[in-house]
Amino acid sequence: MARELGLSSGNVFAAFSLALVVTAVLGPLVGRRIDRHGGRDVLALSSLVFAAGLTTLGLATGPLMLWLGWLVIGIGMALGLYESAFSTLTGLYGRDARGAITGITLLAGFASTVCWPVSGWLEAAYGWRATCLVWAGMHVVLGLPLNRLLVPLGIQPEPSGGASSDRPRNDRHGLAMGLLAFVFAATWFTSTAMAAHLPRLLQEAGLSAAAAIGAAALVGPAQVGARCLEFVLLQRCHPLFSARLATIAHPLGAAGVVLAGAPAAAAFAVLHGAGNGILTIAKGTLPLVIFGPHGYGLRQGVLMVPARFAQAFSPLVFALLIEEVGIGALWLSAVLGLLAFAALGWLRRGAAVPV
Repeated sequence: MARELGLSSGNVFAAFSLALVVTAVLGPLVGRRIDRHGGRDVLALSSLVFAAGLTTLGLATGPLMLWLGWLVIGIGMALGLYESAFSTLTGLYGRDARGAITGITLLAGFASTVCWPVSGWLEAAYGWRATCLVWAGMHVVLGLPLNRLLVPLGIQPEPSGGASSDRPRNDRHGLAMGLLAFVFAATWFTSTAMAAHLPRLLQEAGLSAAAAIGAAALVGPAQVGARCLEFVLLQRCHPLFSARLATIAHPLGAAGVVLAGAPAAAAFAVLHGAGNGILTIAKGTLPLVIFGPHGYGLRQGVLMVPARFAQAFSPLVFALLIEEVGIGALWLSAVLGLLAFAALGWLRRGAAVPV
């Protein structure tokens, strides 16, 4: 995109960061809408908005259309990513939504495994513009009818007594909100940074380019494997237990690859992928079990605001760190993981969490 439009690659990534900021700002509004009216129409609208944004990208002739396309995609992400799906399921199934949330993340774990190779082939054969237009068509032909025709409309009734759950009920819930927001921001910072820079980091650890790509490819299967473990075994445990296992996985792998270098690269990729896979589920299940299903959409939107801002800036921050300290940049993500692990421990002690 940058070459054809005569822009710097930084300009293209900045437009993507804009999309994440737009998603953060709109997330609470979308969540409140799903709480009140259900998520079917919101998810269906997201398919149309994604298609419009991708079409704008595919037809872009300069920076204005590029930025406009990513702005529209940011609106689509606020309407149609995991948070909206989780909120829709919670509206349908209440406290019993945990299994459905896990099921969605299990299937969606194959998204990068399938769609990155398909996108790569389309780009090589037909160019990036055609690739954008093909995915726009998929949102209309496949995503729109699935969202509109197969997602039920109903939502769980509000509890009797009229107490609104759109706000934390007491100071302990306020503490829990703050701790969860930090955990999500820290872990999503790391997840996005690894998605952008993992092959390069593994090369800094001593692997060849081909070996680094091969090791990085283990992340996807590790995510799916960990979600299968969650679906089969860990559902019997409190989600805090799963989340704590997940937050410690990346620091363990990062310490290994920093200290041991190339021999520990595959283990690092597997640990990071497994932790990331379970954390995606925890993002949906922890607010559900701690605060309950009512007001879930708004609360989920609020919790993810810091995480989206962290995502927006993490690729740039990590790029600068890699330039300065190489593989030592992983100490930052390892410390963030340890702090998230500690925050989850404090959450259990300091907040009213049903066990």
